[in-house]
Amino acid sequence: MLVLVAPGQGAQKPGFLTPWLDLPGVTERLTWWSAVSGLDLIHYGTKADEEEIRDTAVAQPLLVAAALASARALFPEDAEGAGNSAEGFSESARAVLGATAGHSVGEIAAAAVAGVLTEETAMVLVRHRGLAMAEAAAQAETGMSAVLGGEQDDVVAHLTKLGLTPANVNGAGQIVAAGTAEQLAALAADKPEGVRRVVPLAVAGAFHTDHMAPAVSALDTLIAGAPVADPRLPYVSNRDGQVVTSGAEIAQRLVAQVSNPVRWDLCMETFQRLGATAIIEVAPGGTLVGIAKRALPGVKTLALKTPDDLEAARALIAEHAVPVADTPAE
Repeated sequence: MLVLVAPGQGAQKPGFLTPWLDLPGVTERLTWWSAVSGLDLIHYGTKADEEEIRDTAVAQPLLVAAALASARALFPEDAEGAGNSAEGFSESARAVLGATAGHSVGEIAAAAVAGVLTEETAMVLVRHRGLAMAEAAAQAETGMSAVLGGEQDDVVAHLTKLGLTPANVNGAGQIVAAGTAEQLAALAADKPEGVRRVVPLAVAGAFHTDHMAPAVSALDTLIAGAPVADPRLPYVSNRDGQVVTSGAEIAQRLVAQVSNPVRWDLCMETFQRLGATAIIEVAPGGTLVGIAKRALPGVKTLALKTPDDLEAARALIAEHAVPVADTPAE
């Protein structure tokens, strides 16, 4: 059974969209999504430097656009004549995917793949999400650091002692701590027992913590009028790793997740319970398959980094695709 996943903030790199523009229709689609989001995605994905794309208001739309463009390329029959209909986009994907999920902002891309959001709705939502989170982050000097190694319970207890939030519990010995600059400095100076490294992340705020509460309030107002549909393939939520079957509930979870921890460890447990045999991470892939290699031994993985990876990804689909009707029930 095949799972399609979308990465979160921090996966972006300068120029990473450049090779994707060589594929038919990608430039046109990104131009349209740029108009929808009010952000020049082609510029930021090809010419902007690392500091420019570190900006939360830029990084988040850029990542969702890259995920959707590469997913379209992976399922080219959807790209031809399907327009921006969520139903059309999902037709061939749902025929082969056993589940889809995204890490943090990647959840918005996953929701579009599942048919919950249209691509335009996804781009509007992610643009406002990025702006709202950037505004919330500007209210205090905050950030995030990856804590590598150690026992999960011990690490969480140590973070709590320092006033930090375990904002991403990723599994495979990786927890991302979030909080103020002072709290993160204290963590770097006083690592939990068994921890190998504490690595500052290229994000501009303490995401998935109470620091993001103002962003949740802003997005609550926006999501109330958004058109949503029930997912057309199993959608696994960051909140608790559960498969959610209501589009309205998914929309509410997308908003609430901004100030709540990402439980990617529980998402991977669900992939395993559903019978996952392969995972493909859409562009800019790499982070999530790296975690999966450590947490899900025996599950084949592939990251879409450039269009050169599409052939191998399609071969993996042919080998592991299972119609949704045949996937184990939750």
